[in-house]
Amino acid sequence: MSRSWGDRTYREIALRAGESLIAILPLGAVEAHGPHLPLRTDGLIARAMALEGARRLRTRSYEPFVLPTLDYSAAPFAREFPGTISVRPATIAALVRDIGFSLSPQVGCFALANAHLDPAHLGSLHSAVEELREYRIRVAFPDLTLRPWALRLTEEFKSGACHAGCYETSIVLAERPDLVRGALRRTLEPNPVSLGKAIREGKKTFTEAGGPDAYFGAPADATPGEGRDTISELGAILEDAVLQTLT
Repeated sequence: MSRSWGDRTYREIALRAGESLIAILPLGAVEAHGPHLPLRTDGLIARAMALEGARRLRTRSYEPFVLPTLDYSAAPFAREFPGTISVRPATIAALVRDIGFSLSPQVGCFALANAHLDPAHLGSLHSAVEELREYRIRVAFPDLTLRPWALRLTEEFKSGACHAGCYETSIVLAERPDLVRGALRRTLEPNPVSLGKAIREGKKTFTEAGGPDAYFGAPADATPGEGRDTISELGAILEDAVLQTLT
């Protein structure tokens, strides 16, 4: 049976409402991911994380369901590139808050599976989570840019050179290889510039940060095998965050 919230009827959700019901919201963006990956890459990664986390939580006798992916968010770092859609951070914070408040009478935990790492977006999520927790709503949000979660991911991810590089490209190769421009990505030279460091230095766009083609890392090195391993770890991270929230 589908783990997608939107595929179920209201009666099927009602039968599971309570402490064991977990609603997982995948969060992405519509933004440039190099010349080789689709604009909705973050949403694809977030949904893969959510589904793997749901699979793991199901083995622990919880009832996890994956909500429809929220693909619109603040994406100012990519604003110079065609195709990018960026909304105000306050809009995202309000929307996530509203979703959490709406779900609170029905679920034991509201979990965020986030793959979009723009600082403006992350700030919105932390703001929403803080407000929800003030109302004693249980929210699990493993911010992948912070310890301990970041230390569990790939070396490229930890280096900060990880936008549309090997890390993200591998996941898309594992999930939707038809959406990767394979011949093109194999021609891309590595870009070892750390986007994380550039953000800390105050850079505001991919171009300023040293990514004129909207990628950081080594997309040519990506493999489906690495992608599958990373999805497994992302699911484990989400599982652990939910369990910590519920204990």
